[in-house]
Amino acid sequence: MKKIRIQKILSESGVASRRKAEDMIKNKAVCINKKVAQIGDKADLNVDKIFVNGRLIDCNVKKHYIMLHKPRGYVSTTKDELGRKCVMHLVSDIPEKIYPVGRLDKDSEGLLLMTNDGEFLNAVIHPANSIEKKYRVTVKPKVTENQLVTLSSGMTIDGYKTEPARVTVLKSADDRAVLEIIIKEGRNRQIRKMCEQSGLNVARLKRVALGQLKLGMLAPGKWRNLSTQEIKLFSKKEK
Repeated sequence: MKKIRIQKILSESGVASRRKAEDMIKNKAVCINKKVAQIGDKADLNVDKIFVNGRLIDCNVKKHYIMLHKPRGYVSTTKDELGRKCVMHLVSDIPEKIYPVGRLDKDSEGLLLMTNDGEFLNAVIHPANSIEKKYRVTVKPKVTENQLVTLSSGMTIDGYKTEPARVTVLKSADDRAVLEIIIKEGRNRQIRKMCEQSGLNVARLKRVALGQLKLGMLAPGKWRNLSTQEIKLFSKKEK
């Protein structure tokens, strides 16, 4: 079998992204057989054994690519020190350990990808790939034209200037509005902070699409496997 770079092996085995794998190697946490690995080292999976922090890595683990409809009230982490409900509880029937791809905050809901393929995870979240994220957001009170301009134009949040967003009013009433907001970034609670800074309170926030992948009719708390074609939608590698 052809020898493969260690960071690629770790990434494809779901241990970490390539960048994090490189950090592990630099920190001397990775061994090939009994030898500490160096950046640039390669291994033959038919012959060599890979260890991370002394633990043998299963390089033939089954890959999972799933879409979960995260309900409100769940945190997008593998475990929570505060004892809150985690998305892992919703996928406990998957024998391999998988990880959330990005996050939705506890009070938000909608499309959340999960995988144990580090390359896939990195391709989805890497800023260079600029994957659009579409949200359906219910805000109070009724939105004004000035607020729409503010939301669309980009704003400074936590010292960072956001990119312009695409904002469309889907429904409007006297005391509320339903907006469709599309952004390419995914900073912590970005949509909520954008609305708050514009003078709007978020009553409900739901991610309905990620790139060309749509949540569709998947019920809250349920998940399904991505098709081969859907996986290919995110095959673009970081630049």
